[in-house]
This record gives sequence, structure tokens and C-alpha cells, in this order.
Amino acid sequence: MCIPPPNVTGSLHIGHALTVAIQDALVRWHRMRGDQVLWVPGTDHAGIATQAVVEKQMWKERGVRRHELSREDFLREVWQWKEAKGGEICEQLRALGASLDWDRECFTMDAGSSVAVTEAFVRLYEAGLLYRNHQLVNWSCALRSAISDIEVESRPLSGRTELLLPGCPTPVSFGFLLSVAFPVDGEPDAEVVVGTTRPETLPGDVAVAVHPEDSRYTHLHGHWLRHPLTGQLLPLITDSAVQPHVGTGAVKVTPAHSPADAEMGARHGLSPLSVIAEDGTMTSLCGDWLQVVPDSVLPHPLGAPSSSPSPSHFLVSLEASHFHHCHFPQGLHRFVAREKIMSALRERGLFRGLREHPMVLRLCSRSGDVVEYLLKSQWFVRCREMGDRAAKEARKSFLSFKTTSEATCPIREAHVQEGKPCLKPLFPPGCGVGGPGAEPLLPPEELAALVFPHWGLVYLPAIVVGPSDSSLPGHGGACKDPDVLDTWFSSALFPFSALGWPQKTPDLARFYPLSLLETGNDLLLFWVGRMIMLGTQLTGQLPFSKVLLHSMVRDRQGRKMSKSLGNVLDPRDIISGVELQKKDFPHGIPECGTDALRFTLCSHGVLGGDLHLSVSEVLSCRHFCNKIWNALRFILKVLGEKFVPQPAEELSPSCPVDAWILSRLALAAWECERGFLTRELSLVTHALHHFWLHSLCDVYLEAVKPVLSRSPRSSGPSQVLFSCADLGLRLLAPLMPFLAEELWQRLPQRPGCTAAPSITIAPYPSAHSLEHWRQPELEQRFSRVQEAAQTLRALRATYQLTTARPRVLLQSPEPGEQGLFQSFLEPLGTLGHCGAVGFLPPGTAAPTGWAQAALSGTLQVYMELQVTGGDRRGRGGIWKNVGRKGRALRMEKMEALSRLQRPEPSLPVLRQGLVDPQTHLPLLAARRHKLQKQLDSLLAQAPLEGVAETQMQQRLSSLQLELSKLDRAASHLRQLMEESPDPGELKP
Repeated sequence: MCIPPPNVTGSLHIGHALTVAIQDALVRWHRMRGDQVLWVPGTDHAGIATQAVVEKQMWKERGVRRHELSREDFLREVWQWKEAKGGEICEQLRALGASLDWDRECFTMDAGSSVAVTEAFVRLYEAGLLYRNHQLVNWSCALRSAISDIEVESRPLSGRTELLLPGCPTPVSFGFLLSVAFPVDGEPDAEVVVGTTRPETLPGDVAVAVHPEDSRYTHLHGHWLRHPLTGQLLPLITDSAVQPHVGTGAVKVTPAHSPADAEMGARHGLSPLSVIAEDGTMTSLCGDWLQVVPDSVLPHPLGAPSSSPSPSHFLVSLEASHFHHCHFPQGLHRFVAREKIMSALRERGLFRGLREHPMVLRLCSRSGDVVEYLLKSQWFVRCREMGDRAAKEARKSFLSFKTTSEATCPIREAHVQEGKPCLKPLFPPGCGVGGPGAEPLLPPEELAALVFPHWGLVYLPAIVVGPSDSSLPGHGGACKDPDVLDTWFSSALFPFSALGWPQKTPDLARFYPLSLLETGNDLLLFWVGRMIMLGTQLTGQLPFSKVLLHSMVRDRQGRKMSKSLGNVLDPRDIISGVELQKKDFPHGIPECGTDALRFTLCSHGVLGGDLHLSVSEVLSCRHFCNKIWNALRFILKVLGEKFVPQPAEELSPSCPVDAWILSRLALAAWECERGFLTRELSLVTHALHHFWLHSLCDVYLEAVKPVLSRSPRSSGPSQVLFSCADLGLRLLAPLMPFLAEELWQRLPQRPGCTAAPSITIAPYPSAHSLEHWRQPELEQRFSRVQEAAQTLRALRATYQLTTARPRVLLQSPEPGEQGLFQSFLEPLGTLGHCGAVGFLPPGTAAPTGWAQAALSGTLQVYMELQVTGGDRRGRGGIWKNVGRKGRALRMEKMEALSRLQRPEPSLPVLRQGLVDPQTHLPLLAARRHKLQKQLDSLLAQAPLEGVAETQMQQRLSSLQLELSKLDRAASHLRQLMEESPDPGELKP
């Protein structure tokens, strides 16, 4: 397995921590099972992102921009920055407990990766899958580079919205629809009105299109229109792709800046007209009126009065961007030109209105600038053929894979990338250079021989295509292409390049293809799809047989964790805690520890919805870790220094409670094994949490404390405690490696066997080896005992019995039910925080002065509240002091054990008992008043929907149930007051 190489643009965030927690848990589990495991670490050079961050740092620290340095000097800056940041990422991975094979650490721009990129490029070109063409690409004007789809964020706008963009000192408005009239040539009063959300692209319009069956324009078929800005003739074309019910039913066609328009233009033989340059300014094709002149205007909100700042002011504002070095532009900034275009339309009387309009705005995630579609001569990879082949192989291996789009552009106009093995030919446009049918001048083997290093990057001098070989004597007619490969290209090779491909290394033969790929679901197409396609194409087999996708971690506002958004949370802040106030954590973050963070992250379902991580959730898990720590301290104290563990297979429980906890331990092992096999780690965390907290700590440790306090002590519970600690920690080790290792090392060793030096290589408990401990029927019986204990604790809480230990009677007409509780009477009293527990014969009247609760349709539970007269005469004032003197309590328990089979329910009741009705009734009333106010407040709230409504209904039901219990308790206490005689009336 390989780690998805994190971008070396900074430190890891919680999303990376989720990946590491899941992968490391799986890796550690396989190691403990005895499997041979390889987990390869690595980092990605993250081309444009790294370039942008380094350039920001240079500008901030030294006031230097990238364009002021040579490529070599800038790359030297990048490598220095990478060494610092790469070390920080490794430190974070170690803090998260990642048990990676650090000897195989790699970087997507090291020598081995560069060789793999070169080989992949040559093979794809030789197979006809890589070609050069003039096509639309996603273009970031701020970065002056093509960007991938994953770097484009689509922001929906419900209406007019103002955004502050790089290079623009004032906000720019979006979310509006401008209506423009195109006059019909030869018909003075006729016009076609079209709507546009991007007025700055109007100079690039080459036609207007309508639907062929739209009756509003049938009479204009074949007519020509006048461009509203230039007056040039444009054809009115008909195309079925036009939606007649949207807007006016007429659309302008701008093939150079819209994919849909480019397809329509190709169908009708229209030539594209590029009017936006790489730097976001208007090209000279727009005319001199959209070039920089002294009276140029800056962008301002729509409808605001125009201003005319000086050209130097405009230049300074453009240079405020940290993403590129702006020389004086040849044309107006496109958003400056927008205002000038709208003013011109008004002056010519062709402006037909402006209204709010919902739209989706495409923004560059790296710079925040609006992404433009620009026609660029770039290298493209044919994805259809590779995708079909990969999908076929995936179906054979039951791996679902979706074929990607027809072609993708792997090229970036950046410095921090893998150089592609190609040169830009020095030939004018139209000479047949590039394209699907072009032929290479240099054969692939000669091409590969021309590789040379360049400050850690590999730039290859070229697939050069021209009219004749003689045009390049000694390759002197070509220059090095400054564009570079997208970082996705090298990262797509990572599963096999990290193992030494294209060389036939032992690691490649032994570990490829990978057993599993685990990553976030947001990378399914962008990274997983690329790996499957290139892996199948270049190695002849799928790079991995299984893909495990986890949820995306989001912040409190539901946004993806992103460095560009500034909502990244360093995992170390949660692990070690921070006192300084952060934006989302005004009171700081408490120290939670690595194990708590890992366990919390793994507790969320792998294929569930987005993960909204809460620090309070991690803090709760830290308390769970403390619970485990304290449980082991108690167990080690019980075991003592002379304890000798028995082999697990020889352990035989001596009492039903011991048998129950061993059965629960075997069940936990089975559930953990099932969770790891299905890679549903939430099942594992739930099983471990339930065993350690609810079975071992809350039930078994409490139930056996009276047994452990006796002398001489039975050896059975001690052996059971050791097995629970040993096997429980080994079950926990893949998820909580630090806590499990620390506590496991403190356990005594079994005699006659060599202990593993670390829990990381100790055998993981198998469900099969513990199957003989499973007793489902016993667990079902004991669950009834736990229900009875909960009922007793609820009665104690209702009557506010804080320290007293009242006697308990169980009554049932079913003989089998009495037999069910017979062997668990002592644990029931202990878990219910009560005194002695006995049985009330069937048909016997309910004792007076005892609280009653129904456990089921047949079982009744009675708890002593006041002492009967007979008890008073027999034990003096013991019940008056119960709960205050431990000696009196122990005496009561011993006497009660001998008399519980002969209750005296008919004797008169004294008020001096466990509960004084006159004292407790006001307390119950105050509590009821408080709960009633909460209920009334909830009922007065406005109706809710969805999950909020469900939660409110649950809260309402809980309050109503608690109020009902209080009412019954108050009624019972009033009845006791009425039935009890005055103590003075009782004669001694």
C-alpha cells in the first residue's frame, strides 16, 4: 500500500490525519496477523500550488517576484522550501503514529520519479495517446497557467454578488444578466436580443444561434446581424443545442471562450476569436478602444459612476497581486473592459437591460481568480482508449471504474513541475505542427537519449514536428518548451514509480500491483482514475485490486479543509493542545493525544457522509483512553507482583460473571476481525469501545470488586482480568498504538513462552481461537440482569438515595425467571448500588414502604424505602444511620441476607427510614417544576424539520417520561405519609 502523497505546500491537516489513521490501522492489523506489509511514504511536489506559496513567501520576505529570477534560481528557492516543509510533513506523520517504511520514502520530483515520467511520456507518445493540439483549457489569469478540473471551484451565485479578485482593487459584480441587441442587417427596425453574464467576451462573438424550430426567429433564418460593438456582420445560425425556453431563446456564440460554443462553432465552421489574453487583459483583436489609454477606468460596481485614475494607478493595482509579476498590459483588464463595453452599448442604444440572474462562477482554488476558457496549443492525452481498457480490466477484477472524458491536458505553465520531453518547434502557426496526424522527427529512443537534469527537474528536448528533418540540423532549430507536466501526471505513476519502475526492481516484482489503495472520495476521478488508466497502459495490469474511499473532513461551516480557505487544522494542535485562540476555537484546544484523535477519526464510517469533526468528540475519546489507563492500573494492582498467568486456552471461568466477560471478549474479537476484513473500522471502534467501557469497566470490574476484597481470594477472577487486559490491548493496538504499547509492556509474561518485544508484532487475537468462550445464551440472560440493575439505579435516582444501600426484592410468577436471576443476585446488588437482593414469593402482597417498578410484563422489582416496625425492634437504630456509617451498612447486609426470604410487608412503617416523605416531596416538586419549564420551552418552539425535529421529539419523550416517574414517586411518598402512624403511637 502507498500513502497518497501529500502536497509539499505545507503541513498536513485533519483530512490527511484521517487517511493516515485508516491506513495505519489496516497496516498494523496485517502485521499482527503475520502478513508481509509494505507501506510506502512520499510527498507530491504540487507544482502550481508550491510555486504560488514560494512566490508569496519571496514577495513577503524580500519583495522579489518569480519573474525577476531565472528558472534555475527560482527552482533553488523551491528546493530549499521543500526541504523545510517536507521535514515538517514527516514530523507530522510520525506524530500521528504512522508506521511507514521510511527507507523507501520518495518525492515526485526526485531522480527516480523523473525517469518514470520520461519513460511514461515517451511510451504514451509512441502509442499515439499523447498529441499536441489547439484546444480550450482551464486558464488561471492570475497564475498564467492552465489548471486541472480539480483546481476549479464552482461557486453558485443566487443573484448579484461582488467579489474582490486578484489584480482588481475594487470588487467586481457577478450574478447578473445583460441583454444586448444585435441589429438585423438590412432591416432597420429588426433586432435579436441575447443575454450574457460575461459582457467582456462580447468582442469575441462570431455568430448568434437560435433553435431551428423556434417560431419567433423563423423569418430571420439565413439573415445576417450586426455586431453591437464592431458593426461586423455575423451569421444567424440554427442549432438544436439552443434551449428556446431559456431567456430570449437566442444565444451569442463565442467559440474561443466557451466549450459549448466551441462545439457549436465546429459544427458550423466558425473561426474562434480570442479576445482575452493569458494575463487577463483584452487582446489587440478587440480594437484600440479596449487597449490601455490615459483615461482608462478601473473596475467598479455595476451602476456606480465611472472614474478615471491614472495608468500608473492601474499598474500598481495590478501588481498588488502576489501571484504574478505584471508588466504594463497591452490591453485593458477584462473587468475594466466590461464597464467600458457596457458604457459603449448604452451610447449606441443597444443596451436592453440588466437584471439579477443566478449563475455558477468558476474560480481558481489556488488564486481565487475567475477561471477563463482559453484556446491554447498544448499537449493532450487521449483518455477514451485508455479508459475503456482500464474499465475492461477493472470489471475483470470486480473493480468499478468509470471511463473519463475524451482528452485531458497534462500541461502547466509553471516552473515547479516535471518537465515534459518536448520542445516548442520554431515554426509559424498553420505549418502542420502537432495534432493527431503529425509525425515525430525524432524516434522515441533518440528522444529518450536527450534527457538531461535541470536543478532536480527533468526537461527533455523534444518531440519536434516540422515540414522536414533538414529544418533542425543538430537540433539547433528548436527551443526548450517552458511549459511543464501537471503534477497529476507524476502522481498517477506513484504506485509503480515508487517501487522503481521502469526498472525491473525486486520491490516492483514483489509488491506490484498493490493490494489496496485507500484515499478520499474526492480523489476518485482526479487521482484514482488516472492511476488506473496509466497503470493499466504502462504496466499491463491494474495498479491495485481494491479501492477504499473515506469521507471528506469538513469544518463547522461544511467547507472542505483547504489551505486556500485558511480553515486547516493541524493535527498536532489536537494532539498536544494549543492555548492560543484560533478563529474557530476562541478558548484554545485541549490536549487530546494521538490515540484519541486516531480512534475518533476511525470511528466514522468509511463510506458515510462528510465528516464534521468536533474537538469535543476527540476530547471524549481522551476520557475513554483515561478509562482504559485506570482500568489497567486496577488490574495490575489486583494481579500483584507474584501473579503467574495461565495460558488462555487453559482458562476456565469459575463463576457466571467470569464466563460472561470472557464471552463478551470473544464477541469483541469476532467483531473486530469482521470490521478489519470488511475494512469498516467503525465496527472495530464500536466493538472495542463497548467492550472496554460498557462490559469490562462499567460491569465486570464493579461486579467482581466484592469477590476480590475477600480473603482468601479466588484465583479465577485474576486470571480472567489478565486475559481481558492482554487480549483487549492487542485488539486495541492497531487503533491506539501508543496507549496499547505502554500498558501491554507492563503486563506479566506468560511462563514458558517467548513474549513479543512489542505489541505491534504480537499475534492479533483471532475469533476462532476464542470461540470456545462464546456463550450467547449466558449473555442474553445477563442482559436481563443489567436491565434490572438499571431499573434499580433509576429508582435510587428518583427517590434521591445518594449513599444508602436499600434492600431489593424480585417477584415473578415464572419459575424460570427466578432461576435466571438466582446465580446473579450478588452482582445485581453490586451493579444496582443496593444491599442484599432476594425473592418475594409469587402471590405475596407487595411490601409496604417499598418502591415498585416493573421490569417486564411478569417481573416486579421492589426497593426498600422505609424500615418496618419488626425491623426497628430487631435492629434498633441501624436504618437511621444507614449510608453514614459503613459498619452499620455491613451489619444491615448480613442481617438482611438471613431474613429476605421472610419479608414482613404488613407491619407498620416508621417515618425514620431511608426516605423521609416530608423532606423528599419538596425536592421532587422542585425537580418537577424545572423539568416542566424545559418541556414548555420546547413545546413553544417553532416546528423544525429533518434531524432537528427528530432530536426535539426524542427530548420531549425523555422529559415526559421523567415527569411521569416523578409523579409516581410523589404519589407513592404521599401514600406513605397517609399510611404511616405517628411514631408516638407505637409502643416499645
